[in-house]
Amino acid sequence: MLLGVDTGGTFTDFVLYDGQRLRVHKVLSTPDAPERAVLQGVAELGLDPAQLRLVHGTTVATNAVLEGRGVRTAYVGNRGLRDLLTIGRQARAALYDLQPVAEPPPVPEELCFEVGGRLAADGRILEPLTDAELKRLGAEIEACGAEAVAINLLYSYLDERFERRIEQALPAGLFVSRSSRILPEQGEYERGIATWLNAWVGPRVNGYLRRLGDALAPAPVHVMQSSALTIDARLAGQRAVNLLLSGPAGGLAGALAVGRVAGCDRLLTFDMGGTSTDVALLDGRLRLTSEGRVGRYPVAVPMVDLHSIGAGGGSLARVDEGGMLQVGPVSAGADPGPACYGRGGAMATVTDANLVLGRLPRSLRLGGEVSLDVDAARAALARLGASMGCSGEQAAQGVIALANEHMAQALRVISVERGFDPADFSLMAFGGAGGLHVCALAEALGMARALVPAYGGVLSALGMIVAPRGRELSQSLCLPLQTQSDADLRRRLRQLAARGRNELLAEGVTSADIREAFSLDLRYRGQRYTLNVDYETPRQAAEAFQRAHQQRFGHTLTAALELVNARVTLAADAQRWAPAAGVPGVAGRPRDTARLVGVDAPVPVWDRHRLGQGRRRGPVLIVDSVSTTYVSAGWTVVCDALGCLSLERG
Repeated sequence: MLLGVDTGGTFTDFVLYDGQRLRVHKVLSTPDAPERAVLQGVAELGLDPAQLRLVHGTTVATNAVLEGRGVRTAYVGNRGLRDLLTIGRQARAALYDLQPVAEPPPVPEELCFEVGGRLAADGRILEPLTDAELKRLGAEIEACGAEAVAINLLYSYLDERFERRIEQALPAGLFVSRSSRILPEQGEYERGIATWLNAWVGPRVNGYLRRLGDALAPAPVHVMQSSALTIDARLAGQRAVNLLLSGPAGGLAGALAVGRVAGCDRLLTFDMGGTSTDVALLDGRLRLTSEGRVGRYPVAVPMVDLHSIGAGGGSLARVDEGGMLQVGPVSAGADPGPACYGRGGAMATVTDANLVLGRLPRSLRLGGEVSLDVDAARAALARLGASMGCSGEQAAQGVIALANEHMAQALRVISVERGFDPADFSLMAFGGAGGLHVCALAEALGMARALVPAYGGVLSALGMIVAPRGRELSQSLCLPLQTQSDADLRRRLRQLAARGRNELLAEGVTSADIREAFSLDLRYRGQRYTLNVDYETPRQAAEAFQRAHQQRFGHTLTAALELVNARVTLAADAQRWAPAAGVPGVAGRPRDTARLVGVDAPVPVWDRHRLGQGRRRGPVLIVDSVSTTYVSAGWTVVCDALGCLSLERG
């Protein structure tokens, strides 16, 4: 049996696939010890670990970074560059803020060390690394009490010998990250931050995955990487920086798989959970970026290209000092959660607003477990309305309108600001709260089509079981493209692929199942930023870059092209998935009706599995065990044979 598990801020989601059908389950997350929720779900599903393979999307690395809960970590750089991470790019977060708040440096001064072993840009040795300074460095790091060490020497991607010697000279028992292994690319600051982040949170992630693996033995455990490829948990603990978008990557893998089955491969997606909303653009495939950020740190390892905001079902609504309504980014989380959870929450949230407006039926049990306290939600919105000088229902409408605007703006960032017209795409909504907002967001973006997949409330967990095992590998080259032959480039790319292929073979993947994809990061000579294009031949890559530059920036140049990074994607064949949701051809009857604020007549409430395949006009509410969809007036909806809700405007 294959079990996908996604740990979210409010719920931990489970999708079990036995080769024929899917089972879904939810439990409340346990942020203090995430493995407790995972083990609780496994027990409640009645699963035997001996007959199980688990694929996990974890937030342990992300939360450790955002909350500043890394371990005591030493940083080792070349002589004269011990403060490289503190200086950074000397870029201000807010250009016109004359009184910025001083942020503490990533690594305290007393934990920064320097050595020789300096290389030039062409790989020549400018300063040797002596045995005496290695001995001194080992003693200093042992004395400082560090639990982890990040090693980041200049141009280590050209020659890793000095970083290897430092690693071998360090005291035993330390968690060590080398930049030549974590991110062998140019850009000493970005490479250094990635290496430090890996060392800083690595022991936390490694300890968590080890505890989880021991508790689930003998079940094999794999972890979703930020690139939407899975990796054995025993290796994942050493690559914590590659897990920072573990959960969201699962959602996009699930969205891509469902979209392909439904015949929609051009998608704008929004995953609205309890704490945040993640939006992305899928143009027939997952789009990766090496310019992502987590918190205030750049993360240059390959990760799914998405935009995240603090707007979810649990986002708290408040009135600020100027009398303006604010929604998010602070969330009620899993404990106490929204007021309607009945767990002691007192402040109004987006979920409470949807409940007060009637868009969440009172009889609904979230995740099949959590009953809704309507009176508590009304009381929270009434208090908010009193501070705004309006009724609780009016306050609820304001909360929903503001949350929708936040999400619409995020969708514009990922589409319009990158040269894409949202009207050319379908909007896919998932996450537990996504279906409640899909029509309003599509209207705000001028979109006429939307899709709410079956199992949308647990799509990230579904993505875990349909994602392939694989690796993303890269290497900086910094060469003129016109000087490189196809034979030279393919030789370099195959050498790069060999490293990842050996790891996949060690995981039990057969060589015949591994697919390779080559790409290049190109730029005009003199530019700072690159664009990634697929590689077939040097000429094809140059033409693809020109098209991509025109689409992204609206112009092209005649300047020579520079090859900055070579990239290889290795992916094993993914789990074959039969997505039929068992929707009957003949409709049943609505389970109930609901009174919605702003809608004159009662609105039918349908169970998704009783909806049938006939077309219905909004307004209508459609519920299942893990999500609710609100089809507003002016929209029609049809449930296809796969259980997906296809919405059309007009």
